[in-house]
Amino acid sequence: MAASVYLVAGKATDSVTHGFLPAAASLGLDVTLLTDRPEAHAFDGPVVECDVSDFRDIVARVEGEPAAIFSNSDFLQAPAALAAAYFGLPAKDWRAATRAKNKALMRRHLRGLDPVFSSDASRVPADAPYPLVVKPREGVASEDVFLVHDALELATRVGQIAAHRDDPLVAEEYLPGRLHTLETLGDGQEVRVLGSFRTTLSPPPYFVEERLEWTPPPPETPQVLRQLEVLGVGFGACHTEFVVHDGRARIIEVNYRLIGDHCDFLLADLLGIRLFEQILQVHLGAGLPERPVPPPRHAVAEPVIADRSGTLTAAPGPLRLDDGPVRLAYRPQRSVGDTVAVTRTNRDYLGTVRAIGPGPEEVEAALARFRASHDWTIA
Repeated sequence: MAASVYLVAGKATDSVTHGFLPAAASLGLDVTLLTDRPEAHAFDGPVVECDVSDFRDIVARVEGEPAAIFSNSDFLQAPAALAAAYFGLPAKDWRAATRAKNKALMRRHLRGLDPVFSSDASRVPADAPYPLVVKPREGVASEDVFLVHDALELATRVGQIAAHRDDPLVAEEYLPGRLHTLETLGDGQEVRVLGSFRTTLSPPPYFVEERLEWTPPPPETPQVLRQLEVLGVGFGACHTEFVVHDGRARIIEVNYRLIGDHCDFLLADLLGIRLFEQILQVHLGAGLPERPVPPPRHAVAEPVIADRSGTLTAAPGPLRLDDGPVRLAYRPQRSVGDTVAVTRTNRDYLGTVRAIGPGPEEVEAALARFRASHDWTIA
């Protein structure tokens, strides 16, 4: 009999639709999708409507003896972990998942190892170490994240954000340095570093991710792993953003799930592994597989970013092609006919170009040719 897996999801994402669901099918798993948005998911298996933010409702919807309860959503890690714990299944520590998602709790938990000024954005003391970064306490995709230089600018930004959302905001010390990611996979015994990207951001006061370039993990990586250990992060996939400055690594945020924005597909292709399957297998109780030795290659993920609001009238569909030794892939995040409103966040992505090749020169040239030969028109 096939192992029964409950995949907990909110909105439909390419990571689930084109990553984890096909991986589950490849493993021969019997998948039930639990979601509060059943109409959004194109899944031909059982889809059960559920308040996925409440572990008690997840537990109530599970039938029989599940083999795994899994989510790749930022917001649903803790309830999925609690539901898995109820059934005695391999899972993330719900407390670690909560700390990772709640930026105030993360800072509080790490202050003995890496003190960073952090305050409720509505109660910032007069002697706060400006500049600060104001952001939603549990936000994603660089939404409503701004650099502010004084109390007046802070109050203005807080007012602007509060006009369209009512969740808590934090104001944190701005941490200078080179921005990196750390991609890890753990089985509860070992945490394996899969790799690292160097991230390029838009000019301040915004923090839009404009480019991710594959690089060796910086020498300061053990500092990040120690901070993750203190947070209790060590099971399943994790995507950590951190800066390096003067030999010191400091975490910006921890996303206790697989990297997104199509970099998950890039990571799998680059390493030559069945990444989505491996993550599911860990949640089924398997240890980490043997580590492959991928050939030395270079990779870039470069989103196409809307530069104006309007209607997308021309854009390529999904593509895979070879340009000499460089393998290119493009997956759209917006379709022709969609209305686009520029937000100065990662929500402005029209699609992402992924390129893998033998070295930086070949990859950069192939990316330039790809962009020059395709049109993205907003009217």
